[in-house]
Amino acid sequence: MTGSVAEIEAYRPVLVGHCYRMLGSVFEADDAVQETMIRAWRGLEKFDGRASLKNWLYRIATNVCLDLLAARKRRARPMEEGAAGSVTDTLAARPSEYWVEPIPDDLAVPSEGDPFERALLRQSIRLAFVAALQHLPPRQRAALLLVEVLGWSAAEAAESLDMTVAAVNSALQRARATLAGMEARGDAGELTGPQREMLERYVDAFHRYDVEALASLLREDATFSMPPYALWLRGPEAVRAWLEGPGCGCRGSRLVVTAASGWPAFGQYRVKEGGGHKAWGLIVLELEGDGIAGWNTFLEVERLFPKFGLPLELG
Repeated sequence: MTGSVAEIEAYRPVLVGHCYRMLGSVFEADDAVQETMIRAWRGLEKFDGRASLKNWLYRIATNVCLDLLAARKRRARPMEEGAAGSVTDTLAARPSEYWVEPIPDDLAVPSEGDPFERALLRQSIRLAFVAALQHLPPRQRAALLLVEVLGWSAAEAAESLDMTVAAVNSALQRARATLAGMEARGDAGELTGPQREMLERYVDAFHRYDVEALASLLREDATFSMPPYALWLRGPEAVRAWLEGPGCGCRGSRLVVTAASGWPAFGQYRVKEGGGHKAWGLIVLELEGDGIAGWNTFLEVERLFPKFGLPLELG
């Protein structure tokens, strides 16, 4: 037997990232990894070392996720729910389990290791990619992630999924065709100097609540969403109208820097009656070129902020 409880625990971050890609939820990913750990601890004496410990754990985690996916529908983003809306539309909320959720980068990407591998893992937890994965049948999704993200051979994936190599290759072909027809937003790789400067302007404009300056940072086709609400907007004009109208309560907000789903993110705190600021939303910005391609504010702060180590109030 090789492997130990400590060695198994060392793989928790990459397993959380893998389960998040499969499930689209940081909370479900945590539950799946905990079940993976339990199964691994119980089966450690039977681990014969024919595969690496890491691949053995990925196999267990993948099958845990497949079990979970058999009992629920796929998650989505507001932009998949219909045409863009307007500031006059009624806000309709859906349950949290309906939406793709953001994940803290440090929960899904190891703090050390090969820089190329870490960059690939970070890119593969981005909201658009994870949302696109949800359109794939579970086994197609698993095969694609094992081969394209983790770098497994078709034979290794086939053994893990109890499929033939021909079936895995067929699943990969269908999965790639599905993803190729879907909109992909954002740049790959690390943030550029101009992007970092743009983010500084975004924070400054938000703190001053300069709506014109904020709108000027958006691409013409930028999207704006606020899960758990299904409403979403497209373009600077619509976002400007929202910020000046229904969103005007954000005036005086403060932003706290974090990182979510491979993108720059901020905890947003609105002015609290009596002083201080209270948690309002987790903003995740998707960037393309030197502009903002997606402005996503996740409003379920009581669930999300503790995951990101963010307080629910600022003094």
